[in-house]
Amino acid sequence: MAGQHEESVAEVLHSSSSAAQSFVAASWCRSGLKHGLDVSAERVPELVSGCDLTQRRQQHELMLEVARPLLDQLFQTVSATGCAIMLSDNDGVILEARSNAGDRAMFDQIGLTAGGVWSESREGTNGIGTCLVEGRAVMIHRDEHFASRNIGISCMDAPVRDAAGRLVGALDISNCRDDHTAATGALIQKIVQDAARRIESGVFREFFKRHRIIDANLPGGDTALLAVDRDDLVIGATHAARHRFKLTDACLTGSRTAAEILGGEAAVSFHDSERAVLRRALAQANGNATQAAKALGIGRATLYRRMEKVGLSRG
Repeated sequence: MAGQHEESVAEVLHSSSSAAQSFVAASWCRSGLKHGLDVSAERVPELVSGCDLTQRRQQHELMLEVARPLLDQLFQTVSATGCAIMLSDNDGVILEARSNAGDRAMFDQIGLTAGGVWSESREGTNGIGTCLVEGRAVMIHRDEHFASRNIGISCMDAPVRDAAGRLVGALDISNCRDDHTAATGALIQKIVQDAARRIESGVFREFFKRHRIIDANLPGGDTALLAVDRDDLVIGATHAARHRFKLTDACLTGSRTAAEILGGEAAVSFHDSERAVLRRALAQANGNATQAAKALGIGRATLYRRMEKVGLSRG
C-alpha cells in the first residue's frame, strides 16, 4: 500500500497541472517541491522542548483558558470511537491533547501528543498543517497524507482565530483505527467546525467582556460577533463578521456605529447619541477638529463646546 501511495504522489509531483486539481494535490506539491520532503522517509516524531511548550502555552493563554473545558466536552463525545483531540498553535505545535489511555501509546508514537510538531513544512500534507496553510476546515483521510508513514491516520481539522480574527491555531480530531471511514470522518468534521466556532466565540467574548456584544446571527452558524463601546461604536469583530461586513482594522477604531455596519449608512445627526456622533466624526477626520466640525456642519468653537458637554477632551 505504501508503494502504491508513493507512486500516486510521484505522479502528482511530476504533473504540471496537478496542483490545480484539489487542495490535497496542491498540498502534496508544496510538500514535495517547495519543502523538499521525501514521501517514503521514516522519521521519528519531532517534539518541542518542555520550556518551548510552556512558552507557547503562555502566548496562547486566553485561547487555552477558553478551549480546555470545551476540549474535555468534545473528547467525551468522540472518545468511544478511538479519536484523539489536539489543539495546536499557528506553527502546528500541539498545545493540548486528549486521548483514551488505551490509545495513548499509539498517538504518542506518531507524535500526536502535546509538543508534537505538525506543520506542513515538517510533516507534509496533514490535518493540522494543511488546515493552517489553507486557513479553512479540512479533512485529510489516510492516503491523502503526503508521507507514507502517516497514511494510517485520518484527521479532521478546523482553524481557530483570536479576537482580532487572526489565525492562531487548529483544532484537530484524529483517528488511527482501521474501521474509521471517510463517511465517519465527514460527520466528525462538522463537530470539529462547531467546536472551533465555540472556541472563537468564547475567546472574543472574554477579550471584550467589558463591552456589549452583538450577535449578527449569520446563516451557517458562523460566529459573526461585533463588540461595541458605550456609544455603540464598533471596536471589535470576529473573523466571520469581518468577512461578512467587509471590515478592516481601520473600520474598528470607533469610527462606525453598529447600526451603520448592520443596517447601512446612518445619517450624521445630533438626534443620535451626540457623544457617539462627535467621536465618529473625529475618528473619521483622524482627530482634526476643523475637518470634523466641517463634516458635522458646525463651527470649530461649537464642536469644542459640544465635546466639553459630553465629556470628550480635545486630546
